[in-house]
Amino acid sequence: MAFVVIVDDRATNRSIFSKLAGSLGDDIEVEAFAAPDPALKSIGAKIPDLIITDYKMPQMTGAAFTQQIRALPNGMDVPIIVITAYDDRAFRLEALEAGATDFVQTPIDHQEFVTRARNLLKIGTRQKLIRSRAYALAKELQDVEQERQELLRDSRDRLAQVIDTVPAMISASDRRGECIFVNAYQTAALDPDADGRETGFQGEHAARSRQLDARVFATELPLPAFEEEITDAAGKTRVFLTSKTPLRSGFSLVTSVLTTSLDITERKRAERHLHHVAHHDALTGLPNRMQVHLRLEDAIDAATAENCKFALHFLDLDRFKSISDAFGHHNGDVLLSKVAERLATVVGPYDSLGRLGGDEFAVIQPCEGQGPRAEAEAGALAEKIRHSFDAAFQIDGRVIHTTCSLGITLFPRDGTTLDALLQNADLAMYRAKAQGRNTICFFESGMQSAVRDAAQIEIDLRAGLLNEELVLHYQPQQDAVTRRITGVEALVRWNRPGHGIVYPDRFLPVAEEAGLMNAINLWVLDAACRQAASWERRGMPVRVGINLSASLFRHHDVAKLVAEAVSRAGVSPHLIDLELTETTFLENHEEARRQIIALQKLGISFSVDDFGTGYASFTYIETLPLNRLKIDQAFIHNMNSRPGGSAVVRAIIGLGRGLGLRVVAEGVETEAQFAELSAEGCDEMQGYLLSRPLAAAELETFLAARGTTAAHEAAGRSEQPEASEDL
Repeated sequence: MAFVVIVDDRATNRSIFSKLAGSLGDDIEVEAFAAPDPALKSIGAKIPDLIITDYKMPQMTGAAFTQQIRALPNGMDVPIIVITAYDDRAFRLEALEAGATDFVQTPIDHQEFVTRARNLLKIGTRQKLIRSRAYALAKELQDVEQERQELLRDSRDRLAQVIDTVPAMISASDRRGECIFVNAYQTAALDPDADGRETGFQGEHAARSRQLDARVFATELPLPAFEEEITDAAGKTRVFLTSKTPLRSGFSLVTSVLTTSLDITERKRAERHLHHVAHHDALTGLPNRMQVHLRLEDAIDAATAENCKFALHFLDLDRFKSISDAFGHHNGDVLLSKVAERLATVVGPYDSLGRLGGDEFAVIQPCEGQGPRAEAEAGALAEKIRHSFDAAFQIDGRVIHTTCSLGITLFPRDGTTLDALLQNADLAMYRAKAQGRNTICFFESGMQSAVRDAAQIEIDLRAGLLNEELVLHYQPQQDAVTRRITGVEALVRWNRPGHGIVYPDRFLPVAEEAGLMNAINLWVLDAACRQAASWERRGMPVRVGINLSASLFRHHDVAKLVAEAVSRAGVSPHLIDLELTETTFLENHEEARRQIIALQKLGISFSVDDFGTGYASFTYIETLPLNRLKIDQAFIHNMNSRPGGSAVVRAIIGLGRGLGLRVVAEGVETEAQFAELSAEGCDEMQGYLLSRPLAAAELETFLAARGTTAAHEAAGRSEQPEASEDL
């Protein structure tokens, strides 16, 4: 009958695992405890065959409980499963180092759990059998020593037969260091050609074994079990758990030492595998975040002791999420693996490369120079890393281009602790992204104030959402032929107390990181619909373009939200134009198509915003019931400044017209751009040539002044165009 002990402070868990344990066989005895202390008292009297314990308990952790079990006289071989709901590798390592046999994270498939537990019961039973045989043999040998020497010689053959049945190396040596006997298992392992000769240990191992035997003879006490490596007859190194016990004569004199060695090679191999898994990334095989932190701590200690420097590089792939969304998460994982392989060929032999998670990597680079020389070394490696992305990646028959942004900190200039170096490298990396990506940035002390500013922006923005501090400005759009106003695009602003009007490039990145984008999106939708309804009621119907982010589609039924907003405002649906980015179509094409069709039935129109900056394929755009295609302003600015700029715009206009879509050019600032776009067949224009974004009252004045004329003088042309806007 197998005896299973369950320790968990939660009654529900005790009940579940008791039922699972009971299903391990027909003759299972299960005893459950709510705390470790009563369990330890019970286990002291009766050693279980399997222990299942929670990691987080009020009295002690599962790791501490495991250590106490292992300290019991017969607790070394008991299989112990530690269970936790926390995804923290530190817990796993602590439990395994304390002696846990297995570590399970809940929830877990019950069938898998039962299979694991059943296998551990079998292994534990076998180990107990082996050890009990070894101990039984030791006891029998002690009893035999108490008999007359003549009886010992007469029974030697009988004992040898018993010894030979035990799957462990067993031998005995006298005070002179001579081997009295060895069993068949040891003979086969160390010298299979011995032809019956007694085979003990050889060379350095024999000398070490004699030293330990001498200690047993001197103290007349057994030695604690210890692990040792032994090379067998085949030349393979195996790991054994060895114990040495004194054998006494009938007069209680220690006459010899019994050595028992149990082969634990497979167990050690499994432990090494678990250690590797805990410290390495499963996807790339690189050291993971935990291992990078450990190596960084070692680098700090070594650099401090030797008064030298090192650089910490933080590397983040640019637009990786868009690539993964466009080509599938599997191909995204393949890209990460290929990036890891390429980085491994770039870093030096003494550099340490690791993956922190997601699309972030780290490199610890020892520097030979001091001061500016160390910075130059770090910069040179960073440039090599950056240029390693110049070549495209071939994945699943596709050619994928990506770049990276790097942030660098130097020890000890930028920090002397692990946390400081990690935080400052992260700040430098995000500054590199803010500077346009595919950039290298060294840490500067001013970056910390930027982080504080961002934190304050988040606090104020949350309050601003509650206090109705957001406002909408509207940028007009005009027909390229008639020059008549065709609509406006609603753009969000923040009237931040003490700062005035704040543009979206200052607060939307913070909002996205803080998880406020959906709340802002919903406010813009409601406010724009209300304003469109107000203009319609006053006899100034104008089409209003409203930007919706891809994240809104991920978390909401957009068709329902928009329909409700239009109904609440009382605006005619045909006056609402929803502007979507290419990412929206890529993440869930069929769902986006369903919602677009549902809203179009109400009369709402749709535009593809910032076309050409994402990864959408022609097929996606072709199959969606869209109305307009908006060319991103970056392509408009590049028409006359880059070779082929006009050709790109011409191709986009041709694509839109071929699909039957009206094409809108964003960011039109000069008469030359207007003329070229008109000649290429662009339908509508939007930009500072016509007008800057205007508050609602300003727009009403602007529209009243223009009436239906074809004039296109800029409103507020003296202002500079602002950064690209998303809302």
